[in-house]
Amino acid sequence: MAANERVLAAAQQFEEDEYEYESLPPNFSLAANMVAGAFAGIAEHSVMYPIDLLKTRMQVVNPTPAAIYSGIGNAIATISRVEGYASLWRGLSSVVVGAGPAHAVYFATYEVVKQAMGGNASGHHPVAAATSGACATIASDAFMNPFDVIKQRMQIHGSTSRSLLDCATTVWRNEGLRAFYISYPTTLAMTVPFTALQFTAYESMTKVMQRRRRPGYDPLVHCTAGGLAGGFAAAATTPLDVIKTLLQTRGTSSEAEIRNARGLMAAAGIIWRRGGMAGFFRGMNARVVTAAPSTAICWSAYEVAKAYFIRIEDEKS
Repeated sequence: MAANERVLAAAQQFEEDEYEYESLPPNFSLAANMVAGAFAGIAEHSVMYPIDLLKTRMQVVNPTPAAIYSGIGNAIATISRVEGYASLWRGLSSVVVGAGPAHAVYFATYEVVKQAMGGNASGHHPVAAATSGACATIASDAFMNPFDVIKQRMQIHGSTSRSLLDCATTVWRNEGLRAFYISYPTTLAMTVPFTALQFTAYESMTKVMQRRRRPGYDPLVHCTAGGLAGGFAAAATTPLDVIKTLLQTRGTSSEAEIRNARGLMAAAGIIWRRGGMAGFFRGMNARVVTAAPSTAICWSAYEVAKAYFIRIEDEKS
């Protein structure tokens, strides 16, 4: 009996320790949570940026012959040799400026909704995770979409934009405000299921892996779960990402059909007619290669910042 009591006591302590880390303490400020999210967003997008640039180029419909690549390694080598190594980072300024505030909103919304739905209580709560992730992406994408348009315009082969402001001014002058949000419905159609899948997979894998290791913050758990969840969600939503790329870069095309694409269905029709089903999966390998480590970095950075702030608050109390 004594042995059973010790086992039950250990299990109860495990759940309490897990709850203490996974849930937000009462004195954990929203500002600290937003700082953690901003830190995670900038880290995520910056590290894997060259592969993201390659993904954009591979997804462009009817690219110039100089922008057709046979693989990730070949593409990186070709771009570095022909355009210079610095070109692999063209458009990064838009990500840095936009990702910090957007991810601050993203993770703040995620934590608030998750808390409201009881997702921080001990146990498995996939519905709370999926809902909080969907709400988070709707809020953050409204802010980030214009920056993403600017980023992809600067990433494409032959871009003449010298800076974030130069690109934004050119798009505004030639195409108006609509150009910055033409892809927003498509972005939501992609990022809502992407985030719901990612958050559900992340929360589920984190719970399972934590039970096999130790309670509380474990960087290996969050890094591994984040990478697997991100790669899975990226592969599943690639077709919508291809459509988004066409809409966000349509203003640079020399073809009237592409320049006049008005939304998701029109863009999907163009891709289908020109590439069939395979056209919707262009750049999938690069997208997964980008998303898996990026998501691992994002979650690791967010969780380590979150754990740091929790520890600071605990020391004060």
